[in-house]
Amino acid sequence: MKKKEEEKWETEAVEVKKEEKSWSKKGGQLAVDVYETEESIIIQAPVAGVKKNDLEIVTEKDMIIIKGKRERPGKKDIKCFYNEECFYGEFQREVILPEETDPSRIEATMEEGVLMIEVPKIEREKRRKVDI
Repeated sequence: MKKKEEEKWETEAVEVKKEEKSWSKKGGQLAVDVYETEESIIIQAPVAGVKKNDLEIVTEKDMIIIKGKRERPGKKDIKCFYNEECFYGEFQREVILPEETDPSRIEATMEEGVLMIEVPKIEREKRRKVDI
């Protein structure tokens, strides 16, 4: 027969799992690295297991929005998880660009599970001679 403490712990564990599941239905957040080169702002994100057709990259004002979906590989009839750290399902990430950029020249590539988005900066002349 189970002790009261064991029953209480099992009940709390089930409630925590319910909370985790309701949180994951809202969608996950994609981890990103954002850095700058002389010419561009670069956004890198690990997207292992995501198909190109399941990714969408949108520009909006001074922001890049990355949306996607990662399908769980393997069997769908899983009885129980002993450890679940990988996120599967829909995700979205908004990245505010720190400089003025040219959205018409954005390029995106995906290689070895890493999405790379290159956003060219708008080049402004720092000094210019004006003819009279």
